[in-house]
Amino acid sequence: MKLRPVVLSGGSGTRLWPLSREFYPKQLLAPLGGSTLLQATLERLAGLESELEIQPPIVVCSEEHRFLVAEQLRVQHEPATLILEPVGRNTAPAATLAALQALVDSGAQTPLLIMPADHLIADNDAFHRAVSAGATLAADGFVVTFGIVPTRPETGYGYIRKGHALGNSVTPVSFVDRFVEKPDAATAEAWFASGEYLWNSGIFIVTPAVWLSAVERLRPDMLAAVRRAWEQGTRDGDFFRAERAAFSACPSDSIDYAVMEPLTATTEEGAPRAAVIPLDAGWSDLGAWSSLWEALPRDADGNALRGDVAVHDSRNSLLLAEHRLVAGIGLDDIIVVETADAVLVVHKNHAEDVKRLVARLKAEGRSEHQLHRRVQRPWGNYEGIDHGARFQVKRITVKPGASLSLQMHHHRAEHWVVVSGAAQVVRGDETFLLRENESTYIPAGVRHRLVNPGTIALEIIEIQSGSYLGEDDIVRFEDHYGRA
Repeated sequence: MKLRPVVLSGGSGTRLWPLSREFYPKQLLAPLGGSTLLQATLERLAGLESELEIQPPIVVCSEEHRFLVAEQLRVQHEPATLILEPVGRNTAPAATLAALQALVDSGAQTPLLIMPADHLIADNDAFHRAVSAGATLAADGFVVTFGIVPTRPETGYGYIRKGHALGNSVTPVSFVDRFVEKPDAATAEAWFASGEYLWNSGIFIVTPAVWLSAVERLRPDMLAAVRRAWEQGTRDGDFFRAERAAFSACPSDSIDYAVMEPLTATTEEGAPRAAVIPLDAGWSDLGAWSSLWEALPRDADGNALRGDVAVHDSRNSLLLAEHRLVAGIGLDDIIVVETADAVLVVHKNHAEDVKRLVARLKAEGRSEHQLHRRVQRPWGNYEGIDHGARFQVKRITVKPGASLSLQMHHHRAEHWVVVSGAAQVVRGDETFLLRENESTYIPAGVRHRLVNPGTIALEIIEIQSGSYLGEDDIVRFEDHYGRA
């Protein structure tokens, strides 16, 4: 049987700020070291080939993240179909875009394994057994979800109540009785004790035919909008971009609210049936810093320490340092996260409130919720070094063979000094080569381009001066990455 993985990679990961940012969300990070969460999502499918014929994945991601996602998939040597959402509309429209794509190139009956890009699963063998059982059910017309076997009374997750057992499968399967919202502490205790409830994992298996039929039955407005966006979409190199206006008009809703909850409540004849498979595989959605503390190795005092960290008389705390020494004394259940431009200190009991702080930063017009000091671009990256009235200094790194767009700035001039590598510079009608320790000047209003013609990374120091230095003061005339 064939199986088509679908990875939903549209989240912004605000609850893991400041490590995660709007333009560099948690699925692109490697919080445990090694592979990023996005890469690990696809890597955990390795070994399923003995049971299922795994098709190339579909990855649905934000237009803002497209080059970062593509780069991570290229590192994995994973051929993938990348679908771009011009605006975020939650998981149900994203899954519908993937189902329309799969309908064309995989067929109506090939089950789709729909997974968030930012979860951890420790036991791949248990995951494989559940997926194999789920694929069989999906081929029989079920919408299958996976319920995480609870390890504690948890108020931060939605739950699934199991219904009647379904068949005599080696893997336990039940009809879904109902989906329920996050409970209060007393209710969570009762549900945990009952054994009738599972955590809602957000992972599903369903065929394109069944999914599109369910959406048409339950949310015809959503299907119509997504179909228009799909039919009017365009190819852009490696990407398929849904049409912006049509997709923006689509209602925003999750798979649970749009399909699963009304599906389990309906008694309408011919409606798809929902089934749940218990999954006991060391799952975490890394939904808060406290979740990462649980997932990381800890010392004898319960401390999870990453980077250049020193602690004394501290317990059950998480300290993560990226750029400098972080020292903690007398800490209990405290989280400290240090990045180049922001430091977070929060009690574990308030880890869920980080998203409220991020919303405040956004409302105040700050940039720290969006970008790190080092900003990734398809051609390389740049890092802010210093800034003041009418000037800022950046370190720019250009990959071998890559180039920035042919561009112009209205309000600023730029001075470039080559630190390493060689730079081919286009300035107005001139084209010339700069080597290490050589420099040039780009006046405001002049078209220019920076190219790395070499085989090693090009590093330059850029000094900008002028009346306005914002990143939106860029007029692009030509661009290899479709941004002109």
